[in-house]
Amino acid sequence: MADRDPEVIKQEIDLARDQLAATVDSLTERANPHRLANDLRVAVITFVKKPPVMFTLIGVGTLSVVLVIRRVRNR
Repeated sequence: MADRDPEVIKQEIDLARDQLAATVDSLTERANPHRLANDLRVAVITFVKKPPVMFTLIGVGTLSVVLVIRRVRNR
């Protein structure tokens, strides 16, 4: 085994520790439930605002209201 300078070993350990801390911080941010929920909310809103999806949802909503009204009237 080669003799290594203890100061170089200490610097390598400090560098590895800093890299590990940065990785843990990054993973913590990526797994944050509030951030994940916000990202999902933005994705859903973006999807729903697309014209084909929006018009389909309007159609389904209108049909549902008409069916409920007809059902209530036929009682």
